[in-house]
Amino acid sequence: MFMGEYHHNVDSKGRLIVPAKFRDHLGEMFVLTRGLDQCLFGYPLEEWKLLEDKLKNLPLTKKDARAFTRFFFSGATECELDKQGRINIAAPLMQYAKLEKECVVLGVSNRIEIWSKELWEGYFAESEDSFAEIAENMIGFDI
Repeated sequence: MFMGEYHHNVDSKGRLIVPAKFRDHLGEMFVLTRGLDQCLFGYPLEEWKLLEDKLKNLPLTKKDARAFTRFFFSGATECELDKQGRINIAAPLMQYAKLEKECVVLGVSNRIEIWSKELWEGYFAESEDSFAEIAENMIGFDI
């Protein structure tokens, strides 16, 4: 399980240090793709395979299902940790998530998320104000 918030910088070559607490669970190789809310999602290979199985069973006849799987899979790339615990983030993913220097790496249950610091702070401030309302809407999910 991934949890926590860590701040790191992306260097000029597009490399980002993955927090040490996440490295063992991610494994040497994991999948990084476009996430929701303009961040990146990172999945250990086992989690990626489970997600892939679910997504490939979506009905091909549904426009939203096709759009979502295209969005999700077309941005996916395998990432390998180097000896310093860094990953190289592909340029299209850097552009999508607006990663320039300061980043926030989050642990979110079965995945990690990589955010630009600016986008994360904006998202968090907006969500923080409505957290009680969001929590109330989660009642139907048996949480």
